[in-house]
Parts: sequence; C-alpha cells; structure tokens
Amino acid sequence: MVDYSLQRRALLAEVYAGRTGTMEVCDASPYLLRAAKFHGTQTEVPCPVCRKEPLTHVSWVYGDELKHATGSARAPEELVKMATLFDEFTVYVVEVCRTCSWNHLVQSYVLGKRGLEKPRRRTAAE
Repeated sequence: MVDYSLQRRALLAEVYAGRTGTMEVCDASPYLLRAAKFHGTQTEVPCPVCRKEPLTHVSWVYGDELKHATGSARAPEELVKMATLFDEFTVYVVEVCRTCSWNHLVQSYVLGKRGLEKPRRRTAAE
C-alpha cells in the first residue's frame, strides 16, 4: 500500500500559505464528481479547502486483466468481489469534495487472487 498523505499535507500547506491558488487544486473533472456521487464512500473528514461538506473517497481500478473495466470507479463491495475474480489489479483511492471540486490521491494498493493461494510443492520432474 502506498499512502500519499505527506504529498497532501505539503499541497495544503502551499494553499494555506497562498502560494498555490484554490483554482489550481479544486479542479475535479465532471466524471470524477459523478463517480463520487454514484460509487463513492462518504467519510467523516471535512473538505480541507471549503470545509462545507465531508470528503468522498472514490476507488478507481486498473489492470491488464480487467480489460474494459480498467479505469472505472468501483464501490467497496465491488472491490471485494473483484478481488476473488481477478489475479491482480491496482486500486487508486481519490478523495473529492463535491462542493468545491478539491481532489487528491489518497492511497493505492494491489488486490486480487495472486498471493492468496498457497504455493504448491513442485515435484522433481517439474
């Protein structure tokens, strides 16, 4: 798992100090905002920029084995099911504010069946 909280903290420090404008960091695409509405998970954490509403986490999946589903947003329940169906894929979690369009990558991790199966013993012939 990769955590991006230090990057987030540094970016917010730049915003609070006035060195980076809010228009530069509040630039969520309409697609991301729609994904937050339909596939996101609302958190208890208020938006660090506008402080008007809690942030929503959106999970995006990428992997060669996913074919047409790669690059799509998925709900947590779907991730659990996908982890049993596919060998390996990467999940990127983005936090987004649906009010001011703040968005930032929170974490990334790998899911899938690979690594869950017990390695079988090889015979001498193999």
